[in-house]
Amino acid sequence: MRHQVSGRKLGRTTSHRWALFRNMVNSLVDKESIRTTLHKAKELRRFADRMITIGKKNDLSAKREAFNFLRSETIVKKIFDELAPRFKDRHGGYTRIVKLGYRPGDAAAMALIQYLPGEGAAKAKAKGEPTSPKEPKIKAKVEKKEKAKKTTAKKEPKEKTKKDKKKAK
Repeated sequence: MRHQVSGRKLGRTTSHRWALFRNMVNSLVDKESIRTTLHKAKELRRFADRMITIGKKNDLSAKREAFNFLRSETIVKKIFDELAPRFKDRHGGYTRIVKLGYRPGDAAAMALIQYLPGEGAAKAKAKGEPTSPKEPKIKAKVEKKEKAKKTTAKKEPKEKTKKDKKKAK
């Protein structure tokens, strides 16, 4: 029995598992949000948060450590230039996992893992700055009904068919 053994094997060999998480962290840093199974997302969170923590050190040794895992200079550059400064005042917990339900093919639990937005975005919403004005749904429904009435009013009456002429006699 695997009592108190940390980590998930995910049915893969060690090298395959490392390659999987290396690719998933690259995708997560690039897109900042990916859809995967819940168990992979929970395991991926460890690596994704560790990359941000390394990025916050911002020295040559940290860049080499990040490159050693990620193997992509553009991704390492994005971590150090964009993501790490975003979380400079945060001590861990840089990602969010949102459960999405079950995959139709094999009923695997799916999840969305994403990096949290920066502190500036959260403060702007808290202050009440207008983001984008949205129309109320009721007003939109009324406008649709008015458009439908206009299109039906424009239709010309149909010419009488032979059946209608016979009925009129």
